[in-house]
Amino acid sequence: MQRPYEGLKVVDFSTTIAGPYCTRLLADTGAEVVKIEAPEGDMMRGRPPLRSGASTAFGQLNAGKKSVVMDLKSPRAVDAVRRLVAGADVVVENFRPGVMKRFGLDWAALAPLNPRLIYCAISGYGQTGPSSQLPAYAPVIHAASGYDIAHLHYQEGRSRPDYCGVFIADVLAGTYAFGAIGAAIAQRHATGEGQLVDVSMLESMLALTLNEVQAAQFHVAPLRRPIFGPVETSDGYVMIAVASERTFQNLVCAAGHPELVEDPRFKTLADRRHHWPELMEYVEAWSRRLASGECLAALERQGVPASPYRSVEEALADPQIGHRGALATVHDAGGEFKVVNAPFLMSGATTSVQPHAPALGEHTREVLRAAGLADDAIDALAAESGAAGEGSAA
Repeated sequence: MQRPYEGLKVVDFSTTIAGPYCTRLLADTGAEVVKIEAPEGDMMRGRPPLRSGASTAFGQLNAGKKSVVMDLKSPRAVDAVRRLVAGADVVVENFRPGVMKRFGLDWAALAPLNPRLIYCAISGYGQTGPSSQLPAYAPVIHAASGYDIAHLHYQEGRSRPDYCGVFIADVLAGTYAFGAIGAAIAQRHATGEGQLVDVSMLESMLALTLNEVQAAQFHVAPLRRPIFGPVETSDGYVMIAVASERTFQNLVCAAGHPELVEDPRFKTLADRRHHWPELMEYVEAWSRRLASGECLAALERQGVPASPYRSVEEALADPQIGHRGALATVHDAGGEFKVVNAPFLMSGATTSVQPHAPALGEHTREVLRAAGLADDAIDALAAESGAAGEGSAA
């Protein structure tokens, strides 16, 4: 089957996580993604795990792309890049606002070269506004968006925010960028014109706090115990999610207390919210007598949404992941490793990750020749960039 974006040409200036995640999704769905790297390469190339100098952290974000080394401080390199952009459909960058303008490669400079160009800029706070020039990485955005304090609100007896090791803002902003680019492509079919797509990591994270955005505007009585949280068993904890009348009824039946269905303390959702600690006393008096596996089996028999708490390693071994083909094998200079495919399947198209992560500058000569540069011009660019990006001379 074909990939949905076959024939789409993308010039990718992005680095680290948010932009590369977006452009990997574009590559997964068929776009030709040319990754422009500085002579020293994307900083993710140095992130562990490293095997023979090749990073799987880099590889999972950049599989299926072509690597071209360019020193954008060189006017000759900028001219070459402008030639690439003139024949492209999409540009993606995630620098702080103003960086691309200093290179002469911002939206205002490139749009006249290519009226159909879709230029996607991902930044911490957006391209304009009083915070637009602030430096930002995902952990800063988690704090700035209110997400960390919203999460802390559900952790009883704690006042210190959590450490950050899972970079939600990067993946989320990259996903929104991928979707927004698709919307811009659809509009271009109607208008024939490209446009600037301005993706804010701050707003992306704010979009996660749905209930909290409303509670910030209107009074909502605080919960005495959060509704969604760990339920103790004899050997650990399980997560139980009760979000409907049916799941409440099934839970109390599983716990051996069907009479609670008619208990006035728990009759309605509002009643249950107010008396949640009392309800969970009944539930945990039951669950603490069972091992986690026994508890989950009883909940599954009653149709109650529940899960063990698993490590990522355990989640990767889930037969459901295998059934869905959620993992793919990627090759680089260090060998092979697994990455997670795009988390969607399409009945009429292929969306799996492509199996090769590029070495630094591997495709420089190939891409520049295709753009019409002569070998002597390519040699001059390679010399300026320290020859790291020379690529194959064949």
